[in-house]
Amino acid sequence: MREEPPEPRPRVVVDARTMTTADGVSGDTSRWVALAEHVLVDEGLGARPIELTVHMVDEESITDLNREHMGVDGPTDVLAFPVDDPAEVPGDLPVLLGDVVICPAVAAGQAQGVDGGLQWEMSLLLVHGILHLLGHDHAEHEEREVMQRRERELLAGFGF
Repeated sequence: MREEPPEPRPRVVVDARTMTTADGVSGDTSRWVALAEHVLVDEGLGARPIELTVHMVDEESITDLNREHMGVDGPTDVLAFPVDDPAEVPGDLPVLLGDVVICPAVAAGQAQGVDGGLQWEMSLLLVHGILHLLGHDHAEHEEREVMQRRERELLAGFGF
Protein backbone atom coordinates (compact mmCIF):
# COMPACT_ATOMS: atom_id res chain seq x y z
CA MET A 1 0.00 0.00 0.00
CA ARG A 2 1.34 3.42 -0.95
CA GLU A 3 1.87 5.94 1.79
CA GLU A 4 0.15 9.29 1.23
CA PRO A 5 2.62 12.13 0.82
CA PRO A 6 2.77 14.56 3.75
CA GLU A 7 1.62 18.16 3.29
CA PRO A 8 2.50 20.02 1.21
CA ARG A 9 1.87 17.43 -1.47
CA PRO A 10 3.70 17.59 -4.76
CA ARG A 11 1.48 19.25 -7.35
CA VAL A 12 1.25 17.11 -10.45
CA VAL A 13 -0.73 18.42 -13.40
CA VAL A 14 -1.68 16.24 -16.32
CA ASP A 15 -2.37 18.81 -19.01
CA ALA A 16 -5.78 17.93 -20.43
CA ARG A 17 -5.25 20.43 -23.27
CA THR A 18 -2.49 18.25 -24.70
CA MET A 19 -4.16 14.93 -23.84
CA THR A 20 -4.13 12.30 -26.52
CA THR A 21 -4.81 8.63 -25.86
CA ALA A 22 -3.76 5.28 -27.19
CA ASP A 23 -6.36 2.57 -26.60
CA GLY A 24 -7.79 4.77 -23.86
CA VAL A 25 -4.86 4.09 -21.54
CA SER A 26 -3.63 7.63 -21.09
CA GLY A 27 -7.13 9.00 -20.41
CA ASP A 28 -7.09 8.23 -16.65
CA THR A 29 -5.31 11.31 -15.35
CA SER A 30 -5.68 10.31 -11.68
CA ARG A 31 -3.50 7.25 -12.31
CA TRP A 32 -0.68 9.36 -13.75
CA VAL A 33 -0.94 11.89 -10.93
CA ALA A 34 -0.75 9.08 -8.34
CA LEU A 35 2.25 7.48 -10.04
CA ALA A 36 4.10 10.80 -10.32
CA GLU A 37 3.40 11.59 -6.65
CA HIS A 38 4.66 8.12 -5.72
CA VAL A 39 7.93 8.73 -7.56
CA LEU A 40 8.45 12.15 -5.97
CA VAL A 41 7.69 10.84 -2.47
CA ASP A 42 9.94 7.81 -2.94
CA GLU A 43 12.72 10.08 -4.17
CA GLY A 44 12.46 12.03 -0.90
CA LEU A 45 10.59 15.03 -2.24
CA GLY A 46 7.11 14.39 -0.83
CA ALA A 47 7.27 17.18 1.73
CA ARG A 48 8.53 19.80 -0.73
CA PRO A 49 6.22 22.12 -2.62
CA ILE A 50 6.93 20.76 -6.12
CA GLU A 51 5.14 21.30 -9.39
CA LEU A 52 5.40 18.86 -12.28
CA THR A 53 3.38 18.90 -15.50
CA VAL A 54 2.74 15.82 -17.65
CA HIS A 55 1.72 16.17 -21.29
CA MET A 56 0.37 13.34 -23.46
CA VAL A 57 0.80 14.40 -27.08
CA ASP A 58 0.41 13.06 -30.60
CA GLU A 59 3.26 11.95 -32.88
CA GLU A 60 3.38 15.22 -34.78
CA SER A 61 3.83 17.25 -31.59
CA ILE A 62 6.52 14.96 -30.14
CA THR A 63 8.31 14.96 -33.50
CA ASP A 64 8.39 18.77 -33.49
CA LEU A 65 9.69 18.86 -29.90
CA ASN A 66 12.28 16.16 -30.62
CA ARG A 67 13.58 18.07 -33.64
CA GLU A 68 13.62 21.44 -31.87
CA HIS A 69 15.18 20.35 -28.57
CA MET A 70 17.14 17.19 -29.34
CA GLY A 71 18.08 17.77 -32.97
CA VAL A 72 16.53 14.43 -33.95
CA ASP A 73 14.00 14.14 -36.77
CA GLY A 74 11.20 11.74 -35.94
CA PRO A 75 8.95 10.82 -33.05
CA THR A 76 10.19 9.61 -29.67
CA ASP A 77 8.43 8.10 -26.68
CA VAL A 78 9.23 10.59 -23.89
CA LEU A 79 10.99 13.92 -23.42
CA ALA A 80 11.80 15.69 -20.17
CA PHE A 81 12.25 19.42 -19.79
CA PRO A 82 13.73 20.31 -16.39
CA VAL A 83 13.27 23.75 -14.86
CA ASP A 84 14.51 23.76 -11.25
CA ASP A 85 16.97 21.42 -9.56
CA PRO A 86 15.40 20.65 -6.17
CA ALA A 87 18.86 20.60 -4.56
CA GLU A 88 19.39 24.22 -5.57
CA VAL A 89 16.01 25.59 -4.40
CA PRO A 90 15.74 26.59 -0.72
CA GLY A 91 13.40 24.23 1.16
CA ASP A 92 10.78 26.91 1.83
CA LEU A 93 10.39 27.85 -1.85
CA PRO A 94 8.38 25.90 -4.44
CA VAL A 95 10.29 23.79 -6.94
CA LEU A 96 9.16 24.01 -10.55
CA LEU A 97 10.48 20.59 -11.47
CA GLY A 98 9.56 20.75 -15.16
CA ASP A 99 7.57 18.93 -17.82
CA VAL A 100 7.39 15.31 -18.97
CA VAL A 101 6.02 14.85 -22.49
CA ILE A 102 4.86 11.37 -23.48
CA CYS A 103 3.59 10.14 -26.84
CA PRO A 104 1.02 7.37 -26.27
CA ALA A 105 1.11 6.36 -29.96
CA VAL A 106 4.84 5.65 -29.82
CA ALA A 107 4.39 3.92 -26.47
CA ALA A 108 1.69 1.70 -27.98
CA GLY A 109 4.10 0.53 -30.67
CA GLN A 110 6.76 -0.24 -28.07
CA ALA A 111 4.28 -2.05 -25.81
CA GLN A 112 3.42 -4.75 -28.31
CA GLY A 113 4.43 -8.10 -26.85
CA VAL A 114 5.54 -6.55 -23.54
CA ASP A 115 4.22 -8.00 -20.28
CA GLY A 116 1.89 -5.38 -18.84
CA GLY A 117 1.22 -3.93 -22.27
CA LEU A 118 0.55 -0.27 -22.82
CA GLN A 119 -0.26 0.46 -19.16
CA TRP A 120 3.22 -0.76 -18.18
CA GLU A 121 4.96 1.09 -21.01
CA MET A 122 3.24 4.39 -20.26
CA SER A 123 4.03 4.02 -16.55
CA LEU A 124 7.67 3.27 -17.33
CA LEU A 125 7.89 6.34 -19.58
CA LEU A 126 6.43 8.59 -16.89
CA VAL A 127 8.88 7.28 -14.26
CA HIS A 128 11.73 7.57 -16.77
CA GLY A 129 10.85 11.18 -17.56
CA ILE A 130 10.59 12.17 -13.90
CA LEU A 131 13.95 10.56 -13.15
CA HIS A 132 15.46 12.66 -15.94
CA LEU A 133 13.99 15.78 -14.30
CA LEU A 134 15.66 14.68 -11.07
CA GLY A 135 19.07 14.44 -12.75
CA HIS A 136 19.31 10.79 -13.77
CA ASP A 137 20.77 9.99 -17.17
CA HIS A 138 21.56 6.94 -19.27
CA ALA A 139 24.27 8.10 -21.64
CA GLU A 140 26.87 5.82 -20.03
CA HIS A 141 26.43 2.11 -19.28
CA GLU A 142 26.75 2.53 -15.50
CA GLU A 143 24.26 5.43 -15.48
CA ARG A 144 21.83 3.36 -17.54
CA GLU A 145 22.05 0.45 -15.08
CA VAL A 146 21.38 2.75 -12.10
CA MET A 147 18.47 4.45 -13.84
CA GLN A 148 16.86 1.21 -15.01
CA ARG A 149 17.20 -0.34 -11.56
CA ARG A 150 15.53 2.72 -10.01
CA GLU A 151 12.72 2.58 -12.59
CA ARG A 152 12.03 -1.06 -11.69
CA GLU A 153 12.07 -0.27 -7.95
CA LEU A 154 9.68 2.65 -8.32
CA LEU A 155 7.27 0.69 -10.52
CA ALA A 156 7.34 -2.27 -8.14
CA GLY A 157 6.58 0.09 -5.27
CA PHE A 158 3.55 1.31 -7.18
CA GLY A 159 2.24 -2.21 -7.71
CA PHE A 160 3.81 -3.35 -10.98
